Amino acid sequence: MTTLEIWLLAISLAMDCFTVSITSGIIMRRICWRTFFVMAFFFGLFQAVMPLIGWFAASRFSHLIENYDHWIAFGLLAFLGGRMIKESFSNEDKCCFDPTRLKVVVTLAIATSIDALAIGISFAFVGMNSFTSILSPIVIIGFTSFVISTLGSLIGVFCGKRFNLRMELWGGLVLIIIGVKILTEHLFLS
Repeated sequence: MTTLEIWLLAISLAMDCFTVSITSGIIMRRICWRTFFVMAFFFGLFQAVMPLIGWFAASRFSHLIENYDHWIAFGLLAFLGGRMIKESFSNEDKCCFDPTRLKVVVTLAIATSIDALAIGISFAFVGMNSFTSILSPIVIIGFTSFVISTLGSLIGVFCGKRFNLRMELWGGLVLIIIGVKILTEHLFLS
């Protein structure tokens, strides 16, 4: 994966964090830097650790499925992207929570980072076979989630419920595009 693809992937993964952070800002209705930074820290931490866990688990058995790894990476990315797109059209109120409680923040951080676990699995299948090769992507993913979460909280405070961009839709589309690129590279350029 190129550096640009990793940054786009990081932004896509951060869209769930962004949405939850906007909602937190809407709920709080005032700037509370401590709460915003705690939430952003945990979102960034879990978004960085989950791909590492997925990569570690998948790298242990990737040699068994080398002939199909590009299909697995494509399938995971397409599934996650499709799910994000579907969620972007959901009319459910996703956020009935207290963003000032640490237990709630950690639960949200875990929930929003499940996609990152699957991305870590796909990293093992696209040739990231050493810790040094995955270190840069997980740092970028964690940093991006931290920054985007902080911005989301501020946007939530300032814009309130009038902010109605479908960020999950765009994040899902980017994941699918990256999955298609991986598949076509392996099928037609190898």
